[in-house]
Parts: sequence; structure tokens; C-alpha cells
Amino acid sequence: MDEYSLTRRLLLGCGAAALMTPAVHAQAWPARPVRIVVPFPPGGLVDVLARAVSQHLTAQLGQPVVVENRAGAGGNIGADVVAKAAPDGHTLLATSLGPVAVNQYIYRSMPYDTQTAFAPVVLLASTPKVMCVANARPWRSVQEVIAAAKARPGQLTAGSAGPGSSLHLALELFKRTTGTDIQHVPYRGAAPAVTDLVAGQIDLIIDNLPNILGQIAGSQVRPVAAAAPQRLPQLPQLPTMREAGVDFVFGTAFGMAAPAGTPAEIVDRLAGLVTQALRDPAVGGRLAEQGAIIGGGTPAEFAAVIEREKTTLEPVIRAANIRAE
Repeated sequence: MDEYSLTRRLLLGCGAAALMTPAVHAQAWPARPVRIVVPFPPGGLVDVLARAVSQHLTAQLGQPVVVENRAGAGGNIGADVVAKAAPDGHTLLATSLGPVAVNQYIYRSMPYDTQTAFAPVVLLASTPKVMCVANARPWRSVQEVIAAAKARPGQLTAGSAGPGSSLHLALELFKRTTGTDIQHVPYRGAAPAVTDLVAGQIDLIIDNLPNILGQIAGSQVRPVAAAAPQRLPQLPQLPTMREAGVDFVFGTAFGMAAPAGTPAEIVDRLAGLVTQALRDPAVGGRLAEQGAIIGGGTPAEFAAVIEREKTTLEPVIRAANIRAE
């Protein structure tokens, strides 16, 4: 065999080996327990989603899939753990879109590069938002809220889960859409904001439906409109913002991501398994009853959701000068 033929065969062999490498890696995954990092405290919707999905993945993968809460800095602390983890499919992130989409516009410094740190895996769920007012207030519609806000600029108060939270961003987008001036009152989480709304300490809130559905059902607060494309099955009598003449649709998306560089075969397999889990009535059905819109789908579809979030919210954040340390 001449030198040219030998060299050519060696190169072809190396090329074939390179083509086989990702498949071998994918087949070997998972080689040990898988960790899903939730960058928020236990008990929230993203935590519930992660734990429900983890049980399904444990059964399908034959390895324990555990959930670890690493809260702080608007989700940046937990997300940073995943951003810096080995891209081998054994460390995943379950999160709202803040840490992977808009925190870069809110925080003065970020521990990772949002643009390059993650590989989107799959949309877990989204939640429509509902504007609710305190029972002690007279408003029965969103137009009455707008009229009151315009009659008393800066005097109406709206609670949120903190600066830069989705509740805060929803409020700022609503103000921008309606030309109103409503005072933002930040809390350490949505629960204490709802508590003060029930007590009449604040005027209104634009909250995720699962967070406030119990208070609505118990007539502790009054819903005036849903910020959803269509009426909500849980509240069929409640008009949407658009039906009430306000072009305002706002929801919160939750999804799963992996460290950038994770093999596509692993990412695609994860997306398929998680989608299968969400289609299970024992998982998705229970969450849907609480007001979540179940996700699923491909990594590309989730990547598109992230890009839409950036495009929609960056100008709102900059115009309202929303900043966090």
C-alpha cells in the first residue's frame, strides 16, 4: 500500500470516528445521577414543574434525577451553577425566562453571558396573568382601573414579587400600553404582595393565574381582566384585556436549559422525554387545573420563545430604568 493510500484510509477512519463520537456520548448518557437546578425557592411553579418532571425522567433514564434549589439574585445564582457545569447532560436548569433572557438588561453585572451560556432544551409551561384589585376598591373593569389611574397619577399602587420580576415587568408594560402612572410596590415574592392586596394595603396586582387563583375562588380579591389571548378555562366569565379594549397580553414562560455545548443528541432526547412527561395527565393535567398552560416541543421552539421575550421586554426595561444589583 503506498503512502497516499495509507494516509487517505487513516483520514477516512478518523472522520468516521468523529462522526460516531456524539452518538456514543449520547448513548452513554446518563452515566450518573442528573441534577436539575431551580434558581428559586421551593414551592413556586417552576419548582413544582421541575419536581414533577424529575420523577418521570428518573423512571425513563434509570438514574436518579434530583432537584436542587439555589435561589438568589433573581435566579442568577442558580443559573450560574448550570452555566459553569460540564456540558454533559448531568446538570440542567429549570427556570423562568429571567435568568436566560432578560436579567442581562436588569442587573448591572452578570456572572455569565446570557447570550452564550445555555442550550435551550424545552418549554415547560407558561402562565397567563390576571389583573386583580382589592375588594375594598370600587373598580369592576380594567377600564375603570385605567380611569382611576389617569385621574390620580402616581397614586394607585400595584404590588410585585420584586424589582425586575415578571409581575413588575407586566406592570410596566401595562403602564406603557395604557399611558398610566401607577406606583410600583416591590415585595419579597408574590405571596406577601397578594396578602397585602387581600388586606387592602395595595390597590392591584397583575399576577400569574396559579399564584392567585385560590384568592379569586375565595372571593378575597376581584379579577377585572385576563392578560391572555383568549378567555381562561378556569375563569370563563372574565373578559380578556383585548375584549376590554386594551391591547395587552402578558404571560410568564418556564423552561429547561442545559450548559452550552451539551451534545445535541442529549438535548433532543431530553426535550422528547420532558414533552412526554408533560403530556401525562398525572403531571400536566394537575398543573393545567391550577392555571398553567402546558409546554413541550423542540429546543428550537423554546429558543424562539426566549428570543421573543428579549425583543418584547428589553425596551420596556430600558424605558422604565428597571435596575437591580
